[in-house]
Amino acid sequence: MTNPKLQLTSEQRALVGTVRELARDKFQGRAMDYLDGTFPMQNMKDLADIGVLGMSIPEQYGGSDMSVFDTALVIEEVSKVCYVTAMALMGEVGVQVRVITNFAPESMKKEILPKVCTGEALLAVCMTEPHAGTDVPNYKTNTTMKGDRAVVNGVKTLISRADEAEWFVVFSRIDNQPGRDGIGCVLVNRNTPGFSVTARYHTMGGENLAEIRFENCEVPAENVILREGGFKKLLSAFNTQRCLNPSVSLGLAEGAFQEAIKYVRDRTIFGKTVGEFQGIRWKLAEMYRDIEAGRSLLYRACLTANPFPDPHEAAIAKMFVNEMAIRVTSEALQVHGGYGFTDEYPVSRFYRGVRYGTLGGGATETLKDLVGKKLMEDFDPVDGFLSQGTF
Repeated sequence: MTNPKLQLTSEQRALVGTVRELARDKFQGRAMDYLDGTFPMQNMKDLADIGVLGMSIPEQYGGSDMSVFDTALVIEEVSKVCYVTAMALMGEVGVQVRVITNFAPESMKKEILPKVCTGEALLAVCMTEPHAGTDVPNYKTNTTMKGDRAVVNGVKTLISRADEAEWFVVFSRIDNQPGRDGIGCVLVNRNTPGFSVTARYHTMGGENLAEIRFENCEVPAENVILREGGFKKLLSAFNTQRCLNPSVSLGLAEGAFQEAIKYVRDRTIFGKTVGEFQGIRWKLAEMYRDIEAGRSLLYRACLTANPFPDPHEAAIAKMFVNEMAIRVTSEALQVHGGYGFTDEYPVSRFYRGVRYGTLGGGATETLKDLVGKKLMEDFDPVDGFLSQGTF
């Protein structure tokens, strides 16, 4: 029997190294500037300059057509330094761009994707509504087809980059068709008459979210890139987000762990460094164990993408990594003592940012139910875990 081992290629190592250098040299010193909701535009320009914003885009549109795994590696690296920048980056390389790449007409791909690569056009996804988040089949936003035009009406909330994005990927009901089969997708430009940002919310992680209203927003019919029956395709694409969301959590946990190691090596108490106490060493061991377990689950899920990740692998990775990162950042803060509760040390930022993970991209409770249902239906009591075909 061979001994399989997951190893990064030389190209992947070079990519990670380039992003790590940029994040440490430039993003680290700017991180505090974005806690008030300021968008990290300079960081995004720097990422565009090294080609990162086009990593999920096919080469014919100016991108490098990299895998979900490669994308997760980059987001993980940025997250070790700046949560707000990592979230902004996820908007350019995540589900939004992959929905456009896989489902939009050629004319729209040519118009939008090259601008995403250079940072000229930012993207946002509009899913959550005031009355429904994970419950996509009950969304009320509706797009009415009128010949060669389409009219969008509705309200979306908790939307990232509402003030910066040029294009919005909107999950919408089509022609008032009820239920999940009525859900499709329409692309709306922010300059469309009837588009407005009606409320803003500042998050504990530092970024701003917003409420968006569509009032008789008229767009070309080709902007409706998925019509009736598009629900399954949209959710399949959304599994990308369920790998990239936990890549943010993983990076935050790693960043917090690195800060904890640094602190307990330097800080002394009772004539010893903090790290010489057994209780602290045990905390470090448990944090490291949890990070590595989460990394394994996440990387495995990313590698199932073809073109989108397996829904159940992604769900398992997301719910573990999100919850693991909360534990790790909390413990990393704890070993800092009272200093961890201040903004003088980066660990407090990691702790605040990591709380997003279990809420965005599908709540943990929903994913547990999804996985539990799958196990009830498909788990083989004879062959057990080996019947699943993965290790």
